[in-house]
Amino acid sequence: MEVDEMETRMPELQESRKRVKTKKRTEPYEERDDDENMSDSPCGSVPSTTETPGKETQLEDGSDSLSVIKKAVVVLTRLPEYKISALRPPTPQQFYSEDDSKTAKHAKNDTTRNNNNNNNEPGPIIISSAFAHCSNETTKVRPNLPEEELKVDMMVLARKRSMRWQRGKIVDIVTREDGRLKYKVSFEEKGKSLVSGHHIAFDTTPKLEQLYVGARVVVRCQDNKFRFRPGVLSELPSRKNRLRFLVFLDDHTPVYVGLPLFHLVCRPQENVVDDIPDSPHKSFMMQYLKDWPYPHLTQYRVGQALNVELNGSQQRCEVQVVDCSIMQVIFLESQQKEWIHRGSMRLEHMARFLEMKAEERNGDSD
Repeated sequence: MEVDEMETRMPELQESRKRVKTKKRTEPYEERDDDENMSDSPCGSVPSTTETPGKETQLEDGSDSLSVIKKAVVVLTRLPEYKISALRPPTPQQFYSEDDSKTAKHAKNDTTRNNNNNNNEPGPIIISSAFAHCSNETTKVRPNLPEEELKVDMMVLARKRSMRWQRGKIVDIVTREDGRLKYKVSFEEKGKSLVSGHHIAFDTTPKLEQLYVGARVVVRCQDNKFRFRPGVLSELPSRKNRLRFLVFLDDHTPVYVGLPLFHLVCRPQENVVDDIPDSPHKSFMMQYLKDWPYPHLTQYRVGQALNVELNGSQQRCEVQVVDCSIMQVIFLESQQKEWIHRGSMRLEHMARFLEMKAEERNGDSD
């Protein structure tokens, strides 16, 4: 009797399995409607058509649970580029765009080819990179702000010699026949001078909204807090320079400074380079401001040997420190150390590069 009972149940079990298999084959079509609705969502996910082994095992084993098992779907959403950049830690390579890499590649080929004709020493990469990421970091237009009034008894910084400014007090304001104003300044350290408005700087710390690339400033000397040297503001704070100001002094020395260490000239000339004495540095500043915010920069590494102009001749140096746009070199013969801009025309590689660019421009004009 037990055998007959088993034989009776076998057809029922086979029939049940047929029904289960039939339902399994139709499930992908039933689930496709749900997946198609998901594909219309902003996530843009792609529906999966792969059967999960777990569901097939349960059905083939004759499990009592015949309910549809929902498959897990991983939805990938692409973040905007600015969010990716914000999450990524800053690296030197991040500071240069794809266009900069192309410029660097061409410049590397040019400088390497140029050096192969000399002493077979590889030259550095020369790039022209967008220096900042925000418009207020790249501006070189003077803000349209009201001028601060200059008064008698006002403390100022005034020019005593070309590279020496000192603190003093305005004791008189003289109007010339042509209408120009002159300011008589009595210096704290003794002596008086009659100077123009572009040879006077405010004694107060400038406000950020007053600053721009190309502003005429004076910087306090590190070795003497009572003396100041004139220069041109050449970089505003950004990620690239670790949130500092770069100033080119009139003797071509580049310095990174904080806001309290420099002061704005009161009445700068329309063309800031007109106040720089005639020199190679004046030509450099004209080209620098013209190229900004895409200045030419050489890429050197610590320990690399190079030639730098000193006292009219190229002398052998070694890179000691690289700090953003400037580097410290040591002259091997005299052991003298000096900070120099990585785009300075005193660098032999940069001088060759600029000559090559000038030849290209002359060739195109012909």
